Amino acid sequence: MSTDAEVVVVGAGAAGMTAALRAARGGRVIVFEKSTRHGCNTQYSSGSLAAGGTRLQAEAGIEDSPERHARDILAASGDPGAAALVRAVCAAAPRYVDWLVDELGHPLELGIDMPRAGQSVPRLHTDPGRGGGKVLVRTLRHAMSAVADITFVDETPAVGLRYDGTRVTGVRVREHTGEQEVTADDVVLACDGYGNNPDLLRRFAPDAATAFHGGVSTSHGDAVIWGERIGAGLRNMGAYLGHGQVVAGHGTRLNPNLPFLGALMVDGDGRRFCDEKAQGYSRLGGLIRRLPGERAVMIWDEPAHEVARHSELMRESIEAGAFRRYADLSSLAGGLGLPEDTLGRTLDGFVAASDLVKRPVERLRPPWYAAWITHGILTTQGGLLIDAEGHVLRPDGTPIPGLSAAGGAATGISGPSPDGYSSGNGLLAAMGVGWIVGNRLGSAG
Repeated sequence: MSTDAEVVVVGAGAAGMTAALRAARGGRVIVFEKSTRHGCNTQYSSGSLAAGGTRLQAEAGIEDSPERHARDILAASGDPGAAALVRAVCAAAPRYVDWLVDELGHPLELGIDMPRAGQSVPRLHTDPGRGGGKVLVRTLRHAMSAVADITFVDETPAVGLRYDGTRVTGVRVREHTGEQEVTADDVVLACDGYGNNPDLLRRFAPDAATAFHGGVSTSHGDAVIWGERIGAGLRNMGAYLGHGQVVAGHGTRLNPNLPFLGALMVDGDGRRFCDEKAQGYSRLGGLIRRLPGERAVMIWDEPAHEVARHSELMRESIEAGAFRRYADLSSLAGGLGLPEDTLGRTLDGFVAASDLVKRPVERLRPPWYAAWITHGILTTQGGLLIDAEGHVLRPDGTPIPGLSAAGGAATGISGPSPDGYSSGNGLLAAMGVGWIVGNRLGSAG
């Protein structure tokens, strides 16, 4: 059968662009993007790549491996049914980290200063300037533009699949002249999840239906809707990447390093309510959701601030005026509307230990920085049922020929709830499955 392309990729985030770049080794690839003006969830991320057993870790004297990485993820997610997929993406991670650095010229360093709950060793790889996901998107987009066999079509959303009852044979897209059908040997759904689709959230993740949405506005769950129509299975649909450090009233986020720098969190009565360093930021969102008013306060001091301010998230919060500096307890309590006596006792009893900076184990001392924080949803982590090679499966485990999925379109690796998310899992699943699918379709191995 004559086709318009060997592979059609729907979505140009990290998953879609990685899949396209690898698949183009085997023939023509067309990438349809809904809107680069609105962006993708990769751009909203920190751009940090979780990978175990990399060259950069070895150079820093960190002993790690894909197997250890997978064990950490599975321990946090409590989802043994995802073991094959988790092991596959963890095995892919050091390979695409080297590919990004050596072949695409992407700047990466090991984030020694980026510990996260559930990670037994430092394994987040980040650009040295802490520029966030925009830097990764720029690298991948530039790489795609240099490949003759990749056609990138922007502002052209896919609106459905071509399905003959047996296999997927292409997609339908909406152009300025109307709807068009595009045929392909294989289709890769790499569009974002359903974080901005209230109907799907109420159906699958009601806890997040009213939460602040901090992801890309075009996350409408297209892949889930199309997949269900042709009998695809779904998995872990109640899972999402939550965030417990969204600044209330601003929508910016604080640096996830702050708890590891000795920051304190208190509730609306000025009382500490959790072990700050024991919570991943997604799990923390659930704890805050259960507090009165769904809000808490984060307080940190000058030594913590000096380190934390060097990140894209903190730069955005500083620019937005999302937190304030307080000279003493009276101004801190008054500015936050907290009872001064209770807050003072909480501060007196809190030990500001840090994993990242050399500081005495002591109380937080003024001046203090503080912000009211709430919870939000960044991306969903459930989606189309896939195997460890990225094939989309029916509920009985049989593949739908011609259809693969990655990124927000596919089930993630964080288990059935937001509590199982480990830092970096979103991009790990996106890049990892994109890499695996692209290699399979491009016969690159």
